[in-house]
Amino acid sequence: LGVPPLPDDTPAGDGVRGWLHSVARSHVEVALKHPARLIANALGSPPADVIAQAHEKGMLVAALAGKAEHALSHVERGVDIVVAQGYEAGGHTGEIASMVLVPEIVDAVGDRVPVLAAGGIGSGRQIAAALALGASGVWMGSAWLTTSEYQMGPLQSSVQQALLEATSSDTVRSRIYTGKPARLLKNRWTESWSEAGAPQPLPMPLQNILVAEAHQRLMRAGDPSVVPMPVGQIVGRMNEVRPVADVMASLVAEFDEALSRLDRAR
Repeated sequence: LGVPPLPDDTPAGDGVRGWLHSVARSHVEVALKHPARLIANALGSPPADVIAQAHEKGMLVAALAGKAEHALSHVERGVDIVVAQGYEAGGHTGEIASMVLVPEIVDAVGDRVPVLAAGGIGSGRQIAAALALGASGVWMGSAWLTTSEYQMGPLQSSVQQALLEATSSDTVRSRIYTGKPARLLKNRWTESWSEAGAPQPLPMPLQNILVAEAHQRLMRAGDPSVVPMPVGQIVGRMNEVRPVADVMASLVAEFDEALSRLDRAR
């Protein structure tokens, strides 16, 4: 891929530390010292002591779910909000599309906790659709990657340009990122894992260890054709860099228009 090696003085293991349990714990400790309103966990239910500490601080706890059984487990462990994340989502995601997953999870736990819909949501029409499926609200991630407030250091301009040029077909769901299925923008790095002779990804956390140095080199190179970029299929609608306020205004206007259209169809 033509990516240069790391400098000799690069600390060993830097690319792995972000995935360690101890590091995650330290992040929680920092969050609990601030007036945050919500702590969310993306892979499984948060530990019981974390849920208890958050509740003691008056914080809500959310957890993402890719199956109804995951949602039930979250609620039984004391989670306050379940995020039903469909197959279309960026980053770690399951196998069930939002149109099917959201009502399944709403039927399973919606009478006990609010359910937020995630995955493939980037317009007011999609928010209206999520509410029609029974969700109490939505959880959006990818749509904010092309806002002017998004910060990615020296990579920001080139990465955002790659996202702006992508279509909804330009993502791939693979285990190459962490060892668990995650949706990424297709590029030379993701495609190289599909070539003849390429190794099979290892289970998490071994894959993290395997690709840690590679990820550091790819990020340092700053070439969007090789930088690993988690993003959802909604990337095809991300066509310009706009302030968050403009995105929010568009979401509200599109949502109102969708409701008016539904009213006229009655």
